[in-house]
Amino acid sequence: MSPTRFYTPQEAEAAFYAAFAKQDLAAMMAVWADDPQIACILPLGPKLIGPEAVRAGWETIFHHSPQMQLLIEEQGRAQDGALAVHTVQEHIRVGGQTSQAPVLVTNIYRLTDGGWRMVLHHASPAPQPRKQRKKTLH
Repeated sequence: MSPTRFYTPQEAEAAFYAAFAKQDLAAMMAVWADDPQIACILPLGPKLIGPEAVRAGWETIFHHSPQMQLLIEEQGRAQDGALAVHTVQEHIRVGGQTSQAPVLVTNIYRLTDGGWRMVLHHASPAPQPRKQRKKTLH
């Protein structure tokens, strides 16, 4: 079977989030570059470097998480030649939860001989919204 070819970074990103939602490890790893320098930083987790570590990280998440629903809000895109940077906000509902704090994400893709591939996924919990202080008149 030949590897999946992503003709745009947007195709690679769509495949990444489809694999994430389906908890499909093979499809997830098909998005990543086969490069020892790829990196994945999940919320409150360590930096995973290289295909084996990235695979193990996603395998753990998929094995220990009930079904997830994802809503992805695009925040920005930049592309220059063979590199694309996407920023998104992930809203992840796990199991029967009604809501969960959003996650701020940077995804970086590189154009390889095999098409566009992910080289970095960095996800961090979004800061809590600031509470408005009551204004008092003096």
